Amino acid sequence: MASIAIDTGERAGSLRWRFTLAIFAGSFLLFLVQPMLARMALPRLGGAPAVWNSAMLVYQALLLAGYAYAHVLARLPGRTQALIHLGVLVLAALTLPLGLSDGVPGAQANSFLWVPWLLLLSVGPLFFVISAQAPLLQRWFAISGGGDPYPLYAASNFGSLLGLLAYPLALEPLMGVGNQSWWWSLGYAAMALLVGWCMMAVRGSARSLALPEEQAPAERLPLRRILTWILLAAMPSGLMLSTTLHLTTDIAAMPLLWVVPLAIYLLSFTVAFAERRTLAAVCARLAPFSVLLICIGLFRAQGSLLLPLMAVSLLNLFLVAVALHARMFDDRPPASQLTAFYLAMSMGGVLGGLFCALIAPLIFDWTYEHPILLLAAGILVAGSHPLRILERAWRHPRLERIVLLLLAVLALALIGWQPLFGEQPGWLRGMLLGATVALTIVAIGKKPLFAMGLAALLTAMGGFQKLALTAEPGKMTRSYFGVYSIHEGPSARYLQHGTTMHGLQLRGSAERERTRTSYYAPGSAVGQVLQAAPQLYGPAARIGAVGLGTGTLSCYARPGQRWTYYEIDPVVVEIARDPERFTFLSRCLPDVPVVLGDARLSLAQQARGSKDVLVIDAFTSDAVPMHLLTREAFALYRRVLRPDGLLLVHISNRHLNLEPVVAAAARQGYHALVGNHEPSASEVADGASPSRWIVLSPSRERLEQVRAVTDPGFWESLRPTPGFAGWTDDYGSILPILKR
Repeated sequence: MASIAIDTGERAGSLRWRFTLAIFAGSFLLFLVQPMLARMALPRLGGAPAVWNSAMLVYQALLLAGYAYAHVLARLPGRTQALIHLGVLVLAALTLPLGLSDGVPGAQANSFLWVPWLLLLSVGPLFFVISAQAPLLQRWFAISGGGDPYPLYAASNFGSLLGLLAYPLALEPLMGVGNQSWWWSLGYAAMALLVGWCMMAVRGSARSLALPEEQAPAERLPLRRILTWILLAAMPSGLMLSTTLHLTTDIAAMPLLWVVPLAIYLLSFTVAFAERRTLAAVCARLAPFSVLLICIGLFRAQGSLLLPLMAVSLLNLFLVAVALHARMFDDRPPASQLTAFYLAMSMGGVLGGLFCALIAPLIFDWTYEHPILLLAAGILVAGSHPLRILERAWRHPRLERIVLLLLAVLALALIGWQPLFGEQPGWLRGMLLGATVALTIVAIGKKPLFAMGLAALLTAMGGFQKLALTAEPGKMTRSYFGVYSIHEGPSARYLQHGTTMHGLQLRGSAERERTRTSYYAPGSAVGQVLQAAPQLYGPAARIGAVGLGTGTLSCYARPGQRWTYYEIDPVVVEIARDPERFTFLSRCLPDVPVVLGDARLSLAQQARGSKDVLVIDAFTSDAVPMHLLTREAFALYRRVLRPDGLLLVHISNRHLNLEPVVAAAARQGYHALVGNHEPSASEVADGASPSRWIVLSPSRERLEQVRAVTDPGFWESLRPTPGFAGWTDDYGSILPILKR
């Protein structure tokens, strides 16, 4: 008997390693393909945060389809399951190697719909079949006598986490996307062999192809229980996407940040589904406090609070996700209903993604989905008070009414004081905020009261100002590429994209409204070159500008010059052409043509040598449109320029040093100068901002002429960075150019 037990244990251990390896490999490949496909899409879609959210929606939808397939397949005999899944693996392999489907959106195409469709066509079959493997192999593991299959889901998510991180940290810096695709194809083949190995275990098992509990009629899962699973899964999924958008739109528009919330989301499953429950329990107790903390600082992402708030946002995502996923794990059904459990989980993930990626951008003019999801998360994690003394205090029958009354009074005082009585004294506001925070902590055990406290803090700490902008027509607009808000100062109006100023216009007179401001001031590199354009190219200079902004550059135009703007976002065009918002275009170039669509695609349609000057200033917030800075892009610019034309590239960026990128691209027949503008006090008073531009030309003589007709002492030589090869459409990494 002891020998039989040992043999059984050894077999279970062997099976666990076999199935763990297969599940790990599938999950690793699954999440390796996500950033890989996003990288492939850069030349066509750019680097807006919404592209990543669209990709996540597609992946979640395919994950749902895969889980549904696994759920249906699990009802069939084991041999049939194996044969069908093997056939689907082979059919999906026919779409290898990975690549982006052909197709170019029209100027009027809805990116919220078109981008997910493109990604679905590109990766659909492969993602579908691999996504089914985690639940399917877990069930096969249980059938084969391996024991409890649910902890294998932790291995699945650990593989997903490593795959996600491996791409930006290891794979992308080492090889181009073409080689990445072929190596991924080899990984797919290896994974298929591992799945076949697991199939052999199922077919060779002496056990029935049904679990013991399935041999008796199974109880139907209550609808309420299924809906609870869906809700608990939807909340972390939505919060992961809203946190991503919040970080990259409202705090720091760094493409590298996009993978961090997803990595934390995946890590939460590993903790929540672990056999040891201590860490999950600790996270559940801390989650209400993290939600409270982030609600206090949500609208204060500036200055010294920037990095701490980023850290708190990510910590909150982790704690909430672990708390809610752990509740799902604790309520898991028997292994016979495993696929139904994962199907409900996947359905929740899709609903969370659908809300953030499609519904919210269409109905909200700001990222309101984030505070909404924070409030909802606060309600879900506030089931009981983590402090026992306060839990006992709630037994007093009148305490709930007292706290409700006090919270209502404090909320009215915080929100309504300023409109009624003017600015609050600092000491009074501090006391009111402190009292509201204290009462909200007390209310953690009572969900309605806790939500009320969170809502009061969100509104008082900046939410009211956002709502005021929303209430005023034309002040805030949301597009696929970000959130634009218009702010009024005492002497200027400025356009903000995320946390980055996108344009500034002085007010007070027609003369002031024509003043060239921000990065485009007369003393900047672009300002000096455009003022000198008549001397360089005569009165009929042909000038193109990639990136419209508020249209500031148009006020450098002179009679006879032919200007063309290239802009990807129709909302930006709408804002710039509306004289009720900004008047640069209406006063300086009212009839200037604006070509809608991706600039590379639009410039590819231009005749050779059709531009004398071409300005590249297409960054959205601080996100980098990588495809505009590759060697292929600079080759296109050279074709569009006349042989002695000028290319001006704006490289001001808070997070990335773009100079080595441009220097590497300039090796293809360009000569270059760098212009770094640090405005004087008088220039700052006229709206000037520091800026850094690179001026390039195929003609060395033309650059010398630029020196002669501008400030000669202004220019520096462009020095390449040793060992940095630059970016191509096939290869690029931001890691070497991150500012330390």
